[in-house]
Amino acid sequence: MPVDEKPRIEYVEKDEMETYGKFVVEPLERGYGTTLGNSLRRVLLSSLVGAAVTSVRIEGILHEFSTIPGGMEDTTDIILNIKGLALKMYGDEPQIIRMESEGKGNVTAKNIIAGSDIEILNPDLHIATLEDDGRLFMEMTVEK
Repeated sequence: MPVDEKPRIEYVEKDEMETYGKFVVEPLERGYGTTLGNSLRRVLLSSLVGAAVTSVRIEGILHEFSTIPGGMEDTTDIILNIKGLALKMYGDEPQIIRMESEGKGNVTAKNIIAGSDIEILNPDLHIATLEDDGRLFMEMTVEK
């Protein structure tokens, strides 16, 4: 890289929820991109504030390898789907949110019953699929 050429920062790509962005910084000297990227990653991760589900209790289920009667997915798949839940929490104390679904159909995050301190940012997230006799009652703890 010539000495007089300054690196340019370009915003290349983002997703519709604005949770992903792609930036291009060029030109850089060899090896400098890794150094810059690692520092930026550490700063971003340390200053990231967010909320997530930290525990799940499903009615009638004793452990994570059980199957839900009338459900298409097993408990492990449902927990993995819940990990994709994007939440905004306005308080600092842990909150309990619930889900109560019965009968055939697709269960999404919009079926979650939450207080005014919690906002669900991706209500169309698929959680489970229930058969005619399916029943899914859950309590989830949300923490910052």
